[in-house]
Amino acid sequence: MERECITALLALFLLFSGCAQSPQPQQDYTTNGGNSMANTSGNAALTVSKGDSVRVDYTGKLENGTVFDTSLEEAAKKAGLEPRPSYEPLAFVVGAGQMISGFDSAVVGMREGQEKTVKLLPAQAYGDRSSDRVIAIPVANIGNSKDIKVGSMLFAQNGAVGRVVEIGNGTNATAKVDFNHELAGKTLVFTIKMLSITKAK
Repeated sequence: MERECITALLALFLLFSGCAQSPQPQQDYTTNGGNSMANTSGNAALTVSKGDSVRVDYTGKLENGTVFDTSLEEAAKKAGLEPRPSYEPLAFVVGAGQMISGFDSAVVGMREGQEKTVKLLPAQAYGDRSSDRVIAIPVANIGNSKDIKVGSMLFAQNGAVGRVVEIGNGTNATAKVDFNHELAGKTLVFTIKMLSITKAK
């Protein structure tokens, strides 16, 4: 049913973007609860609870140590990530659904100045990969189809984002588009430093 709904929406709303490069995960992509692997206590008395507004610095890595996202400019440069226009701490309201669940869970109970490292299984981060989210779409239904190529990103008005992984030939050619998140199926490791806590009123 999910596959049929996605296919129907895409057939109606798919728009093509010529961006062929893989986008770096944005700040909203960072986090989903997990189990603490390392923990260094801060000195402040305030601790994070659900509903609090917080600011954190973070670095996200794959299990092999590859950095895929960070709020720290020096860490980004060292990892060779695509530069951002600016680097600043990540701000969010804990438990408000702004973050993946694992990151929310990880910050609860932290103190200002505290730093911790958490390991997140796919279920705590971007979920497992699903073959149902790899969909064949008629090339004729894609805007600017003459510019489409493997690696191009497709954006649907329903918010779905996919990457073209295969393109057929011929009059009725289809493009195979993978709508799984690029980090789906991966175990992630986040180092988080709590910079400030504003208690909920």
